[in-house]
Amino acid sequence: MLNYSRNRAQSKPNRSLSLEAMDLTDSKRKSNVSGKVLMAISLITLCIIILKQSPNFSSHSRFSQRQPGVTHVLVTGGAGYIGSHAALRLLKDSHRVTIVDNLSRGNLGAVKVLQQLFPDPAQLQFIYADLGDAKAVNKIFSKNEFDAVMHFAAVAYVGESTLDPLRYYHNITSNTLTVLKAMAAHGVKTLIYSSTCATYGEPKKMPITEETPQVPINPYGKAKKMAEDMIIDFSKNSDMAVMILRYFNVIGSDPEGRLGEVPRPELREHGRISGACFDAALGVIPGLKVKGTDYKTADGTCVRDYIDVTDLVDAHVKALAHAKPKNVGIYNVGTGKGRSVKEFVEACKKATMADIKVEYLERRPGDYAEVYSDPSKIFRELNWTAKYTDVQESLRIAWRWQKSHRNGYGN
Repeated sequence: MLNYSRNRAQSKPNRSLSLEAMDLTDSKRKSNVSGKVLMAISLITLCIIILKQSPNFSSHSRFSQRQPGVTHVLVTGGAGYIGSHAALRLLKDSHRVTIVDNLSRGNLGAVKVLQQLFPDPAQLQFIYADLGDAKAVNKIFSKNEFDAVMHFAAVAYVGESTLDPLRYYHNITSNTLTVLKAMAAHGVKTLIYSSTCATYGEPKKMPITEETPQVPINPYGKAKKMAEDMIIDFSKNSDMAVMILRYFNVIGSDPEGRLGEVPRPELREHGRISGACFDAALGVIPGLKVKGTDYKTADGTCVRDYIDVTDLVDAHVKALAHAKPKNVGIYNVGTGKGRSVKEFVEACKKATMADIKVEYLERRPGDYAEVYSDPSKIFRELNWTAKYTDVQESLRIAWRWQKSHRNGYGN
């Protein structure tokens, strides 16, 4: 007992010394760490001071400053099918491009392709935002010096618009108002508006000219017409340069195979007939459903004017070049030739070399029998004409992209 107690009593000073040594070591370590942190902060501060003194340093984005000889274009919906092709062309033409998209219908993969093709951070930027958020839109305009807006962003399926009309009026009409207000508040004077032949409804006379009465028969066409009316009314009391392009049924893809169309799986039944043809050829769906065989046309199916996306983008570029202050230009963008759905399906079979099964069903609500354009005005005033008018060839090019991108852009 005595020995045990003595040993315990003698061991206490050793433990105390050991703890003191540990405290001293920890103190030194903490001191070293603090010194290193202070040194790092000092170096970072010094670098910032040096950078700020550099003539090439600016605290503002390059997109917030105008560059002489370079047009800065805001492309709304630039991650979508048509918008991404338009952005590609603008970038190729050495324009500065800002893409704004909420990716509800667009695809981030398309933006990534554009970023890889044009890696200069001063030429292309992508902003994730919803045009329905007025504060976000105003902030985008306040932080960027735009010269023009190409407004593509919109939901765009006739069938879907009859099932969910309020979505279409909000997304198309209301969002266009938000863009217009932002343009007015920040002095952006040029607008190229993506409209549609659906604003004409079902005209009694073909072909459709720009003077054909606009009597839309579905919410998609009605929402687009309302947006057109707003733009035209606003332009009367401003010096804006406005171009409204009413285009027909878009097909095809980038001839060099960089971009294509990737419709949302849940929207396939409402999508373009070309997308349905490709899905049937790939075996994604068992066959193609053609809705309506009792229209007053040569073979009973709808007749449409199919315009290649490359031609459509070219029309937008020409519209941008010809836009004039205090002027509204309205143009049909089509080939001037109508083709029936049955003819289109046969062309798709040949382009894909697939035995596509076809099922004929009742009409789709909101559809019209025959629509094709008279493009003489856009040829006369903008020197534009469709070049890619072989439907089978346009489908073959698009099919090539679809085959090599079975999962779209992979995201």
